[in-house]
Amino acid sequence: MVEISPRSAHVFPETPEVAHFNGADIDEARLLLNRFYYPVAVGLPEDVAGFQLGVGVIQLGPLTVGQLSFTSPVTLLVAELDAYHITMPTLGHLHARHAGREVFAGPSTGVIFGPGSPVYTSREANSVELAVKVERKALEEELSGLLGHPIEGPLRLPPEVDLSTGPGYSWRRLIRMLCDELEYESSLFYEPLIAEQLRCTVLSGLLLALPHRYHDELTGPVSAGPPRALRRVVDAIQHEPERPFTVTELARVANMSVRSLQEGFRRHLGQAPMSYLQQVRLGRAHEDLRRADPARVTVAAVAHRWGFAHLGRFASAYRGRFGETPSETLRSSG
Repeated sequence: MVEISPRSAHVFPETPEVAHFNGADIDEARLLLNRFYYPVAVGLPEDVAGFQLGVGVIQLGPLTVGQLSFTSPVTLLVAELDAYHITMPTLGHLHARHAGREVFAGPSTGVIFGPGSPVYTSREANSVELAVKVERKALEEELSGLLGHPIEGPLRLPPEVDLSTGPGYSWRRLIRMLCDELEYESSLFYEPLIAEQLRCTVLSGLLLALPHRYHDELTGPVSAGPPRALRRVVDAIQHEPERPFTVTELARVANMSVRSLQEGFRRHLGQAPMSYLQQVRLGRAHEDLRRADPARVTVAAVAHRWGFAHLGRFASAYRGRFGETPSETLRSSG
């Protein structure tokens, strides 16, 4: 039985959607893979004793992250990929063919597929893998935002990535953490504001972890954005601090790259753009709590109004800024 549920009632363009499946019905398994990944043909050996697929998956708009487990040898065939996809075995080995290349992967290697070609994969019995799908437009727009200019043509990602060390290992840990959180109903990852930040982190981390045509430019020296452009970002934050801004969106406001925005904020304001946003939100929450009627207003309502998804972390940041808890401020207002 497939269980699919949105995890937040907030109005947000990319509300996280989560699915869990554990069963032996191949048709039901295929429908789930089709919905969250691609139309796929599932193949089993003729003498296979049984089939069991386990899936835990979360969809954050154009990003899909899941863990798939197979009890028997299985082949998956996708006629034509329409996204970037990374498969990372955590148990067992994987054989893949894509775009004229053949890769054998295990727990220390990730396989990378690009859009526009068919994909064939086969894995051993009792195998487990992390499967990450990123829509082509989303990944390329994320890169364009980081660089501050449009990109042209495919990224030309490598067919495989080393997951045993360096940036690849770090990025896999991020994906692993996200999959581990799927079983917790109260996970922060289900909050739309956090989910949007996480989506950007996964995409930008992937672009930094893999070699591609723009990697040298992405990791090279960067100049700080001009103060006038930074002022536009400051004004946007001051005007609507409750908006679920991402650093990429703030860079678009300034008409510069994310890296130039971050360097400009560091040089001229002494902090990162998202840190500045948090401080403005804390200030607005403080003003609301000081003026509120404690019989009619709750700390949670004020925190959520100003974009804080986790009350414990809000309270900790608030105390660090104002020397008292939100509840103390609210009680003193009465």
